[in-house]
Amino acid sequence: MTTRPPFDPELEALLRARPYLSKSIHPRHIPALRESLRAGDTQVSDDVLRRSGAIDFEERDIPSSDPSVRTSLLVLRPSGVRVPRAGMCFIHGGGMISGDNRTGIEVLLDWVVDLGIVVASIDYRLAPEHPYPVPLEDCYAALGWLAANRSWLGFDAQPLMLAGSSAGGGLAAGVAMLARDRQGPALSDLVLMSPMLDDAAAFRSSTELESEGVWDRQSNHTAWQALLGDRHGTADLPAYAAPSRQQQLAQMPATYLDVGAVETFRDEVIDFGARLAQAGVSLEMHVWAGAFHGFDMLAPDSAVARIAGVARIDYLRRRLRGRVAA
Repeated sequence: MTTRPPFDPELEALLRARPYLSKSIHPRHIPALRESLRAGDTQVSDDVLRRSGAIDFEERDIPSSDPSVRTSLLVLRPSGVRVPRAGMCFIHGGGMISGDNRTGIEVLLDWVVDLGIVVASIDYRLAPEHPYPVPLEDCYAALGWLAANRSWLGFDAQPLMLAGSSAGGGLAAGVAMLARDRQGPALSDLVLMSPMLDDAAAFRSSTELESEGVWDRQSNHTAWQALLGDRHGTADLPAYAAPSRQQQLAQMPATYLDVGAVETFRDEVIDFGARLAQAGVSLEMHVWAGAFHGFDMLAPDSAVARIAGVARIDYLRRRLRGRVAA
């Protein structure tokens, strides 16, 4: 019998009001999950992206990892800024089975406006139609495009960062490993928000939630099975596919990690952070008490979400100290 930490009372009230958030996701639910994210009340509108004129945005059609296939990159720039303080490639969540380049982007709009950075979010191809390594290689191709176009985007001499949330956080960790091992593009920072890292359910929190919280063990199994098929949980799997397996973590970029205390990914994130620090990587890590997966998007006005938002932007502000947007 397992136990879990208690939910934050404010977040627990949300779960009671929206019980569908705790339902397990099975393969048959993937089409409905995708449709719910495309629905008008959850899709981020153009007006939201513009932030009352503070942000300019455009969709760029760029090559994917397959030269015959194009994909869409959503590029957000602070209005009136000629030289941003940095460029950032963002990888969205959705279990690698759902979502698009607007999923979760609300969390980053403050970064564009308050920090004066360019953010580019990639619409990578999804599993199970496009299993590993397609999503990972699409994201690496997007990072390469951003690096190759940094002069046109105005941050030529400024840092290049990589960020991801949930499944996008796991993809971002894998892309950072590819960038290190393929000698580029060079990254200054890696920002991982509740990243999905471990396919093997090797940690206690991996099986702690059953039809409670958000994204329980069954949902996690469904997503990894869609991405990896028969290789899910086996020894025959590159560490790029499930970054928790990576034993060589030296020379990774400075990393910001956070995770909820009541979510499936908690222990794999804590373990990954500890091993990054032991490998000599600059690390900042937060475990948000009482928080379920995706709390910052599902309950953005909650106290814990506001605190998490401040911690993230403060980290980036410190990392960009001395960089001036013009």
